[in-house]
Amino acid sequence: MDTEDRIALFLDYENLALGVRDHHGGRSFDFRPIADALAERGRVVVRRAYADWSYFDEDRRMLTRSHVELIEIPQRMGASRKNAADIKMAVDAVELAFERGYISTFVICTGDSDFTPLVHKLRELNKRVIGVGVEKSTSALLPPACDEFLYYDRLEGVDVPPAPTRRTRPTRPAAESRPGAGPQPPATAPAEEAVTPVEEEEAARDVDSLAVLVAQTVAGLQGSSGGEVTASGLKRTLLRKDPTFSESDYGFRTFGELLRHLAAQNVVELGEGPAKGDPEVSLPELGDREAAFELLRTVVAELAADGGAVALSGLKNQLRRARPDFSEKKLGYRSFLQFGKAAATGGAADLRWDPDADDYLLTPRRA
Repeated sequence: MDTEDRIALFLDYENLALGVRDHHGGRSFDFRPIADALAERGRVVVRRAYADWSYFDEDRRMLTRSHVELIEIPQRMGASRKNAADIKMAVDAVELAFERGYISTFVICTGDSDFTPLVHKLRELNKRVIGVGVEKSTSALLPPACDEFLYYDRLEGVDVPPAPTRRTRPTRPAAESRPGAGPQPPATAPAEEAVTPVEEEEAARDVDSLAVLVAQTVAGLQGSSGGEVTASGLKRTLLRKDPTFSESDYGFRTFGELLRHLAAQNVVELGEGPAKGDPEVSLPELGDREAAFELLRTVVAELAADGGAVALSGLKNQLRRARPDFSEKKLGYRSFLQFGKAAATGGAADLRWDPDADDYLLTPRRA
């Protein structure tokens, strides 16, 4: 138990309940998906929800059964006291951060950007902050401020209503309603909607962009720390870059499954890590990188005339003509110039800056 995160949960209940009602087709807020998601992250030792509960009388039982403490913030007749609930929630969170040092993680359930200063203060006090909000009612300012942000709509167990379909113009009247028309065969039920080639291409493109992000992140961690990169450390870094990152958005059940997929694509290599289930992640030392260097050497040799040179600025397009799937970012390089310098260091070509051409020039490496 000493190694588990202790979590304090604070719910801006009005924000969540109204967000679900307005953007989920009038459905009621369900606390269980949030509880399940937090159970995977540690022990929830504090659960508090803030609202004027006279407006959410039916939700009381649901929250009480989940052991949530209901903090009553009554509203005066004819006046809104929403800010009173926000202030009370912020004061209680900061007070708990000082009084309960064993609490390591604060979960702020709201989409209101007014809580951004609270998030910054908690992180300043060395607390990890997880945000939870309804996607369409969450301010764009809040997720980047958190260590991790969970959209309620994407949590396991949340039933999101389907998007409304576009209405089409009615077809011509049925044949049996027209004079002299013979009997018509019964209408068949519409077939299940299939995945279109465009959707498949978009999904593949999403995974490709994810591969680029992972490769760049691994390269950055290896360059900055100089030590081994573990899967858990990589996941924390990806969340720091994008607190809304989730491997499930790309069709993977776990982060380990995502890494094994990328390893099969030769984007990363997995090795034995310091703990079971936490492998070491690195970029391939050979394989695609050496093949890419050889591709550059071949293309430069073909394009360069006797004693001539090839400008770096147009070379990437030439490489893609020879190999359409070429991407220096998948190899962990942040720019094509960085890839060109690495290829020159590896002996694929000579690289120099030419002030007259205002560009880097590559020439075939002489034997």
